[in-house]
Amino acid sequence: MPMPRAVTQLNKKYVNKVLVHLTGHGWFVELEHVGRRSGRTFRVPIMAFDHGDAVTVALTYGPGVDWLANLRAAGGGRMHLRGELLTLGAPVTVPEVEGRRRVPQPPRAMLPVLGCHDFVEIPVLSREPFHAW
Repeated sequence: MPMPRAVTQLNKKYVNKVLVHLTGHGWFVELEHVGRRSGRTFRVPIMAFDHGDAVTVALTYGPGVDWLANLRAAGGGRMHLRGELLTLGAPVTVPEVEGRRRVPQPPRAMLPVLGCHDFVEIPVLSREPFHAW
């Protein structure tokens, strides 16, 4: 079930501004994507799990999130992950069983409690040292 619109708007306006300070630490990353209608560059904090040639993202807000639609429309984006800047390809949906397998504990145990059943894998096209945007 998708997140209620009021919660999504609250997160966009307030929570993301706090969480962005955690990016680069642990599983928190900053994802950069370009708006498919506006052409503006957006940066959002999400949790991503690095597997070398790809990252796995649990879609805690469901598959209808703007950043995912924007990545798909653009064929990719960029991500700040622990001191690296990753250039990403287009996301691919992965089955829930496979997606959960790719997420470490303790987040794996929390996802069903949060109602998260959707996952994407995003290919990493290149990596370089991260310098602040």
